[in-house]
Amino acid sequence: MSASAPFIGPGATLGVMGGGQLGRMFVHAAQRLGYLTAVLDEDPASPAGRVAHYHVQAGYLDEAGLAQLMQRSAAITTEFENVPAAALRTLAAHRPVAPGPEAVAVCQDRAAEKAHFVRSGVACAPHALIETPEQFAAVDARLLPGILKTSRLGYDGKGQARVDDRVALAAAWDALKRVPCVLEQRLDLAFEISVIVARAASGALVHFPPQHNLHRDGILAVTTVPAPGLDVALAERAVGAAGRIAAELGYVGVLCVEFFVLRDGTLLANEMAPRPHNSGHYSIDACDLSQFDLQVRALTGAPLVAPRLHSSAVMLNLLGELWFRDGSAEPCEPDWAAVLALPGAHLHLYGKLQARAGRKMGHLTCTAATPEQARATALEAAAVLGIAPF
Repeated sequence: MSASAPFIGPGATLGVMGGGQLGRMFVHAAQRLGYLTAVLDEDPASPAGRVAHYHVQAGYLDEAGLAQLMQRSAAITTEFENVPAAALRTLAAHRPVAPGPEAVAVCQDRAAEKAHFVRSGVACAPHALIETPEQFAAVDARLLPGILKTSRLGYDGKGQARVDDRVALAAAWDALKRVPCVLEQRLDLAFEISVIVARAASGALVHFPPQHNLHRDGILAVTTVPAPGLDVALAERAVGAAGRIAAELGYVGVLCVEFFVLRDGTLLANEMAPRPHNSGHYSIDACDLSQFDLQVRALTGAPLVAPRLHSSAVMLNLLGELWFRDGSAEPCEPDWAAVLALPGAHLHLYGKLQARAGRKMGHLTCTAATPEQARATALEAAAVLGIAPF
């Protein structure tokens, strides 16, 4: 997008590549502002496609589908980092696309992503690229024990394995069919945080407060804001690092950068997502502007106003196994009435037609005047739903 791109006002149609829950929440935010919306996704029951004004049922690389989305849309964004960069390049030749295809391409490759962190002056975990047998043989022993991750197409714990020694590393690389991988040294973590920024084509940047994240089995389980145990200086370092990463990319849109905080206070970038992020869903209920509101603003060239956190919040991810908590083969709806009886409980279900283990079916944000109250409500909700305490 050009820094001089004109403001695209309400009434125009905004396109989104991808029909999942992130696309659905973007569509809702755009529609509140008076925009029409178009979604490209081949699934006729996709969550975003079911609520958009137009649903282009086509694959990401389908030429006719891309042409239809482009013809309908004044500007186009993406809800999923694994949308092919080639498809975004095709669209960007005719319409403003944010984030741009080259920025998305960096985020799609762990090796390129880590190289970008280094270029931005942001430290990341010690690591090595493994693409060839020669690179495998040359792996520094100090990287073990470690975590082997596929360079591409990994998310929510998929495409990675914990390895303790070279024997386990060899077995894991074989199991991953020897695709290009990154081996990261396993670190002594105190906790994990993320920072969500929104950057305009002009370079203007705003951010949300850092979020404290708890993962289980590689999937985000709980996000807490304000982040407990995070001092002001470390929070400022994380926000500054995320801003440099976005600026070095020439990024336009919403970007999430996840960080490790080690027990000695060291801050290391882990990975980034070129889109709104699961850890930022609380912003819908706890901030005056959500991450999706800022995604719409960045895409349309509207002013980026710094979001304000007006409530403490704890967000719980609602995964498909909650529908099978009694061991039944048939899904059973959780006790939503009991959850909704809790003060400050905000339930968001994504309209997915089938629950299965590990699938993100929705989220619950518990807001309150104090962090202690928000946590207490979230723990009550977790007990009702069968989510392990945190």
